This record gives sequence, structure tokens and C-alpha cells, in this order.
Amino acid sequence: MRTITLDLERMTSVPELHKYLRSALALPVYYGANLDALYDCLTEIAEPTQIIVPADITDNEKLGWYGEQLLQVLRDAAEENENLQVTVK
Repeated sequence: MRTITLDLERMTSVPELHKYLRSALALPVYYGANLDALYDCLTEIAEPTQIIVPADITDNEKLGWYGEQLLQVLRDAAEENENLQVTVK
């Protein structure tokens, strides 16, 4: 299983968050850098993958409400894709 631990320090703004996610999750070149595109890419993951999300992502002042939305998208994608597991630590 591939394990990816997200680094909250690399998520300094919404554009930086998507740039970081593209790299950390090895998202395709056509990734649209928004939550809808992220969901689509996550539901297409074909190999078992665990994403570890920092627990304080929803409290991050740099991301604001977007951190909560990101976490929800990750959880929704994990419900849809049996190859994806999301763990909050």
C-alpha cells in the first residue's frame, strides 16, 4: 500500500495547496487544481493508497474553511474508491 502523509506546512494558500497535492499525490498533468478535480482524480486511484491528513487541517488559519472542504472531499472520495483510505492524525 502506498502511504502519503500530507504536510500542513506546505499548504500555505489554496493555490500552494493544489500545487503541493499535485506533487504529493502524483496527480495527472490535467489536474484542474480545484476540489472537484481532486475528487475525480482520487476516485480514479487504482492502487491501494492511504492518505494521512493532519488533524489540525480544519483549524489552519492559512486555509480557513477550505481545509474543512478538503477533508470532506478526501473522505467522500475514500467512500467512493475502495483503493483509497483517509486517516486523520
